[in-house]
Amino acid sequence: MGAGMAVWDRLWQRGPAQFDMGGGAANTISLTRRRPMVSLAKQGAATGHLRVNLSWRMRTSDIEGRSRQSGQLLRHPLKLFKPEVVQAHTQSLVNVDLDLGCLYELSNGAKGVVQPLGNFLGSTTEAPFVRISGDDRFGSGSGETAYVNLDHHEEIKRLLFFVYIYDQTPAFDRTHALLTLYPSSGPRVEIELDEREPQARSCAVFTLDNEKGELVVRREVRYVYGFQAELDRLYGWGLQWGRGYKTRA
Repeated sequence: MGAGMAVWDRLWQRGPAQFDMGGGAANTISLTRRRPMVSLAKQGAATGHLRVNLSWRMRTSDIEGRSRQSGQLLRHPLKLFKPEVVQAHTQSLVNVDLDLGCLYELSNGAKGVVQPLGNFLGSTTEAPFVRISGDDRFGSGSGETAYVNLDHHEEIKRLLFFVYIYDQTPAFDRTHALLTLYPSSGPRVEIELDEREPQARSCAVFTLDNEKGELVVRREVRYVYGFQAELDRLYGWGLQWGRGYKTRA
């Protein structure tokens, strides 16, 4: 009994480091068509840094064909971890290059974009108070991340976060993407891009609006067939756009 308790104690002590204890429904707000908006102020999260993370994976239905060998898996369960499955997953992700970007409009009228394309990475210490961490072309566990300095929320009029496919074949029908907002306090906010839009190249995911001093996150999830210029026209930003290219490592 004592040995059993010792093992349990060790597992319990390691638990917080291995598992996200904030993953329960009580600590997550999922924005959907039926519940499209949330006030950060009312959640007590209108200050500090808001972290916006984009992650994606291949749709389960796309890998079922490679893993649907029930009899063999029952006899040899370790086959689940063999390279052929991992390779199929990786090859699919390599062909899908999702980027995270943000259109911004400040209270003084300044407008622009923060995105990996063109190396417009922004800043959290000065205008536009939004920064993109970089470009992850393989959909790794960490994904792509943006930061918004909400301590300057009075200088922010509105933000539009979007996801776009830089090159290769449009593949919103082959991937399942998730944007997660991590405020400085309060529950995290999740927005799924789970609609199959095979021809779309961009998706307006959510807006962050300053409505009389109250920061409101509003789900959009609107797919378009073009790129940033089409999103600009859709939301009336009024910027001038030209074709951009990313430097390949």
